[in-house]
This record gives sequence, C-alpha cells and structure tokens, in this order.
Amino acid sequence: QVQLAESGGGLVQAGGARRLSCAASGRTFSRYSMGWLRQAPGKEREFVAAFSWTSGRSYYADFVKGRFTISRDNAKNTVFLQMNSLKPEDTAVYYCAADIAFDRLRNGVAGSWGQGTQVTVSS
Repeated sequence: QVQLAESGGGLVQAGGARRLSCAASGRTFSRYSMGWLRQAPGKEREFVAAFSWTSGRSYYADFVKGRFTISRDNAKNTVFLQMNSLKPEDTAVYYCAADIAFDRLRNGVAGSWGQGTQVTVSS
C-alpha cells in the first residue's frame, strides 16, 4: 500500500477552477493506478477520474469529461486533479485512491485512500 494525502480543497464559485493534489509515499508510486473519487452528502461515493499505470491512459466519468483533467508527476510522487467549469453539483469530499489493480480503483475498493478534501461550489 501507499500512503496518500490530499490538499487543495476549498470554496469556489460556480464556473471557477480548483486543483487538487495528492502526495503519495510508501511503495513504488509509478506502478500504482491513481485516481479520484468523490462523495456528496447523502450520496454514494462515485468514480471521478483515474490514471492506469498499465495502459498509461486516463479515464473519466462522463459528468466531468471536458472539465476535469488528471495528471501525475512520478518524480514528485504526486497526482493532480485540475477541475475547471465547476458546478454546484460538484460539491463533495474528494478522495485520492491508489491500487495496483485499476479495476479495484475504478470500482471504489482501492487498497489505499487519502483522508479526503472538501470542495464546495457555490452558485
């Protein structure tokens, strides 16, 4: 497992942007698929975006395509989520997650999780 710590959450107006960071420590970072999931009040946690180390590709939920971009810096053991054109419905706690198996990450059962960072989008 890796240890993860998110940062960058906060309050932003609708239409604005925010960048989340997730710093990883522990085992070989570059061999882990990394991603972001979120959980809004009263809702189940849902997949947002992830990067697969096996395919080298990024994957996005339909509701963030064209607005959010995931990237990673292997040298700094950090993954980022750039969020643009934010909407009030993007308000949630955003969790960074990591797993060797991309499908476990994608399905919300990753082996490693950060503590979460709150993003609130005001209308």
